[in-house]
Amino acid sequence: MNGYRQIFPGLFTMGNLFCGFASILVSVQGENLTEAAWLIIFASFFDFLDGLVARLSKGASRFGVELDSLTDMVSFAVAPAVLLYSFKMIGFGNWGWFLGFTFIMAGAFRLARFNLDVKLETKGSFLGLPVPVAAVAIASFVIFCDHLWGEIRLDRFLAIMIILFSALMVSTIEYETMPRFDFSIRKNRIKLIILLGAGLLLTIQTRLVMFPMVVLYILWGIFKLVLGLIAKNGSNDRVKTKKFIKNEKNQRIK
Repeated sequence: MNGYRQIFPGLFTMGNLFCGFASILVSVQGENLTEAAWLIIFASFFDFLDGLVARLSKGASRFGVELDSLTDMVSFAVAPAVLLYSFKMIGFGNWGWFLGFTFIMAGAFRLARFNLDVKLETKGSFLGLPVPVAAVAIASFVIFCDHLWGEIRLDRFLAIMIILFSALMVSTIEYETMPRFDFSIRKNRIKLIILLGAGLLLTIQTRLVMFPMVVLYILWGIFKLVLGLIAKNGSNDRVKTKKFIKNEKNQRIK
């Protein structure tokens, strides 16, 4: 029975792979920039459904995890890099292919680490920026620029994004996972409300709001890290102060 259950999420995994491969083909042909970007977005949708169906059907398996990561390597590491290079969106000569390869290397590292650390149970957070999020950020940036200006601008900003996303993928910064459909947990309720609000905005102005939303998600992980470091330093200062006061009291007693 478990073998049949694994078929259902596997179908969505193949949908993810098909979209990633199609995006690469479109990029190589160099005819339609936004079509290649949209195919990466569609691949991420299949990737989301893959995980959702695996949980609902209880069809999660080690084989599924490995297959999903190999598929993600094509759709969310290679496809965005080919997109960037084929349409010459990074006008830095040889540095263009180097930035694309850096993104692929970071994606490969992130996926390999995930495969070593993953458990079949859903975790509360991701360790490092998920590769699909980084890919969707690049693809949605392409769609955002095309919607506003009809062309890709801010190539220096794009280069900075690629370097930043590559660093975040190999980092240990924690990022929120998708919420479970469980309203009994307060954190899940907040996540679901935010997700529903984001979905509503996306249906109204998809091309305009998708990129800012992904950027907010990425920045939120960095913001939480900074808050955690500040709280930790504050806690350490309080501990040091208590120790200093205690030592002063002990010296007075002596």
